[in-house]
Amino acid sequence: MGFFSFTQSLAMDLGTANTIILNDGKIAVDEPSVVALERISNKMLAVGGRAKLMYEKHSDKIRVIRPLRDGVIADFYACEQMMRGLIKMVRSGTRLFSPSLRMVIGVPSGATEVELRAVRDSAEHAGGRDVYLIFEPMAAALGVGIDVEAPEGNMVVDIGGGTTEIAVISLGSIVANNSIRMAGDEFTANIQEYMSRQHNIKVSERMAERIKIHVGAALTDLTDDVPEEYVVHGPNRITALPMEVRVCYQEIAHCLDKSIARIETAVLNALENTPPELYADIVKNGIFLTGGGALLRGLGKRLTDRINIQFHVAEDPLHCVARGTGIALKNIDQFSFLMR
Repeated sequence: MGFFSFTQSLAMDLGTANTIILNDGKIAVDEPSVVALERISNKMLAVGGRAKLMYEKHSDKIRVIRPLRDGVIADFYACEQMMRGLIKMVRSGTRLFSPSLRMVIGVPSGATEVELRAVRDSAEHAGGRDVYLIFEPMAAALGVGIDVEAPEGNMVVDIGGGTTEIAVISLGSIVANNSIRMAGDEFTANIQEYMSRQHNIKVSERMAERIKIHVGAALTDLTDDVPEEYVVHGPNRITALPMEVRVCYQEIAHCLDKSIARIETAVLNALENTPPELYADIVKNGIFLTGGGALLRGLGKRLTDRINIQFHVAEDPLHCVARGTGIALKNIDQFSFLMR
């Protein structure tokens, strides 16, 4: 069926925590950004969910890597292998040969030229022939449904795994932005440190992530969506004896307080650099929250109360950047903000 199709177009949200690929406007791959490699040969053994099952379960023969840290590539070879594996999932062997790839990839707005070059090189080595980059807050705005080329100001706060991207968008460009390397991974590290200090229990990164999902909150007093206590099992930090600890959302809100305060400060800094006319538009339209961090219970209310501008949590915050890259892919000749 695809024999005469020489070019395949893919949109990719290359995230610190998860990588999402859209094919023909639909999500074809939604997998953790993890790859497992054989130590001696560097051969790829697993990618995505299968590789994550091996994460933090050490082996002398296998190394399991998260190639992206703080939104940028930390291991070039591992990232290339991971992208190859995920792209292969999309192709799924339906063609007699591999077509050339046209790709649009979301990248942090605070990325340096060297970091942008690393993403482009990884994509090209993984099979990309025509590679475009789009800043994540611009993609998130498209994914939310904002008309980014309209002559009015809109603000997007995208809280991903490695970075929080804040941008004021008007007339197809980012007018003011702030990118901080503090997001979901930092929340997870906060929880690990808190459990060790407060409860004397060792928890893995994956367990801390599960705690964040089950009882993560930004407010100590939730009026709705109140989660039940979460039971955590692990070894005592001192005696190594098994422990069982019940964790409530108030504890997690307390331990995440300082990190969330950094996001508040970053939003205020971006607003401070916003022209008055666009600032007025933002007050009228509100601020849009996207990314996995937007799912933190009570975060929208906390930011609204602190900044006195209404924060709207996107309908599907996890997939906003991916859907935005898909829209950019369909309008590749129209959008001047795409980078080659």
